[in-house]
Amino acid sequence: MKKIIVGSRNPVKIKATLKAFKKVFKNEKFKIEGVDVPSGVPSQPMGNEQTIKGSLNRAKNAYKKYPGADYYVGLEGGLEELDGSLYAFGWVSVKGKNKTGKGRSPSNVLPEAETKLIRSGKELGVADDIVFGRKNSKVSNGTIGLLTHDLVTRGDAFTVATILALIPFMNPKLYK
Repeated sequence: MKKIIVGSRNPVKIKATLKAFKKVFKNEKFKIEGVDVPSGVPSQPMGNEQTIKGSLNRAKNAYKKYPGADYYVGLEGGLEELDGSLYAFGWVSVKGKNKTGKGRSPSNVLPEAETKLIRSGKELGVADDIVFGRKNSKVSNGTIGLLTHDLVTRGDAFTVATILALIPFMNPKLYK
C-alpha cells in the first residue's frame, strides 16, 4: 500500500488527490493523510509564481515533517489578473522519491462582485461566502462549483490538476 501525504487538511483537496491517484494508478491501493504545513505564500496567492510556489512548499514541507511516505502533494489555489479581470485557478505539486510533477487546474473568470471584494482585501473563499450567502464554501464546491452550478467543482478542478502533476510518474522514461 502506497502512502500519500497531502499538505492540507482541507477535505476537498484530500479527496481530489485520492481520486486522481486512483485513476492514474488503478492497480495500487493508497493510504492518504492530510497534514497542516505552511505554504510560505500569502493566504491569497496572486499569480502563477506565488501559487505554484505555495503548492511546491506544501509538498516539500509535508516531506520534511512526515518523511517515509511515497508521495507528498501540495495543492494551492490562486488568482491571476488578466485583461482587467481576475481568474481563479490552482496548482498541484506531487513530490515522489526521485521526481516532482506539477499541474495547473482549469481557470475561470470571477464575477465583478467577487473581484471588488478581493481587491478590497478579502480572500476568494470569503468573497464566495459573501456573494453566494454560504459558509466555508472552500471546503465544499468552491468558486467554480458555485459559478457552474456544480457542473465542475473545486474537487474536479484539483483532480484534473493532480492527474496532470502525475504525468512524470506515468511516463518515467520521458521524465528522468
